Amino acid sequence: MAWSLLQNPTFLKPQSCLTLTPKPATATVTAMRWGYVRVRCGGPRSHRGPLVKGRILSIEAIQAIQTLKRLHRTNPPNLSDLVSNTLTRLLKFDLLATLRELLRQQQCAMALHVFSTLRSEYGADLSLYAEMVQTLAASDMMDHVDRLILDLDDGNGIPCDDPKGLVRLIKAVIAAKSRESTVRIYGLMKKSGYGSAAEPDEYVVKVLVNGLKRFGEHALAKEVQDPYKWASKAQFDTH
Repeated sequence: MAWSLLQNPTFLKPQSCLTLTPKPATATVTAMRWGYVRVRCGGPRSHRGPLVKGRILSIEAIQAIQTLKRLHRTNPPNLSDLVSNTLTRLLKFDLLATLRELLRQQQCAMALHVFSTLRSEYGADLSLYAEMVQTLAASDMMDHVDRLILDLDDGNGIPCDDPKGLVRLIKAVIAAKSRESTVRIYGLMKKSGYGSAAEPDEYVVKVLVNGLKRFGEHALAKEVQDPYKWASKAQFDTH
């Protein structure tokens, strides 16, 4: 046994003298005990949250945002043409990502340009209108809120086949305290045949009735409520 110890002299050396394998450049040392190194792979990126759909900015979208900011800062005479040329080059995904990033930054003037291009090129659903209303109202741009709802009418009323988007939009204009836009949305719903040609959604009716009552439009609220006998009066009381 003594001979085997002499053949393996490192056995008699303290652990601190042992040669450790160099740690990888990307590894983080978390503990070192009894002559070995425990490593944990990963780094700051491991703690990042999940990516949000519709908020991934491509190089084209980033460049478009930078260009829009520069144009609005310098305000050239042909601003409208330059903005249009910048936006019409973008695909729908990039336009949508650009719009939502500008809304997040509350850059409402630029967001209105992007929204106008997106709507004319690809169309815009009611949920996107609701996002616009929320940001414009938060920036105290109520005239633009009412104008946005006014422009919603394409001659055929309002698309009522998306109850989730419709109720989001109604809630947005009510939260913005816009009596005019709330009444106008109801008018567009009637124009679209909501309740006759289009089957009504109970929750949409409930939210609309409560909103009209909040603005003192009790006659209109009754007009909306009366045809729907399946809903009791208690359901529509504003709490």
